[in-house]
Amino acid sequence: MESLKNKIVFITGASAGIGKACAEAFAQEGAKLILTARRIERIEALAKELKEKHGTESLTFKLDVKNRKEVEEKIAGLPAEWQAVDILVNNAGLGRGLNKLYEDNVDGWEEMIDTNVKGLLYVTRNLVPGMVERGKGHVINIGSIAGHEAYPKGSVYCATKHAVAAITRSLRMDLLGIGVRVSSVDPGMVETEFSIVRFYGDEQKAKDVYKGLTPLSGQDIAEAVVFCATRPPHANINEMIIMPSAQANAFVVHREE
Repeated sequence: MESLKNKIVFITGASAGIGKACAEAFAQEGAKLILTARRIERIEALAKELKEKHGTESLTFKLDVKNRKEVEEKIAGLPAEWQAVDILVNNAGLGRGLNKLYEDNVDGWEEMIDTNVKGLLYVTRNLVPGMVERGKGHVINIGSIAGHEAYPKGSVYCATKHAVAAITRSLRMDLLGIGVRVSSVDPGMVETEFSIVRFYGDEQKAKDVYKGLTPLSGQDIAEAVVFCATRPPHANINEMIIMPSAQANAFVVHREE
């Protein structure tokens, strides 16, 4: 295992769900954290909690990955002691709606494409050059089973996650021989705020997604992310697909009555 002690980990979407769980998991390993999200009060509270629990040093700031100028300015303005980012966890992402393509909300498409694809690209483009210059680093993208197979009523979300898979694979080739690793962790059904966001706040609809089965938790995914990050330098986890035991693929699920 490679030690994460004092390594700088940059996490997008750290205010809840998988991003928050990743922050907690890296804190337990002694890493230093750059926590970013749109909900600044949440990441500030998380940083305080991790400081009390683990003595974690954290830098927090509001970041909307959809905003290219904001991403460029915030990363360019990192304090000197925080600039040498060792690990980037591209976690910020969302789903909007579950409808047939010809009946779907186009505004939701824009939000998913801007966040899941363009946001990931903006952050990666601004952090990876420093890793290349230093000859070390690790980009870990949070993908989805939806990046491996499409499912009904999820065309645009699936398209964004297929894009993440393609970007991940291509970036890995771009960085070959430089010392910067690229991984993706691709979950199936994880119970976070994802479904609440997807259904625009309809908590009952969100709850029904996981009815009759035990879904994954954010902690399950965070453990996988840390596993990727702690492999020795000669080893890289290219991609890891994780699903609940009750899920066979993107659309075949066993539910108990």
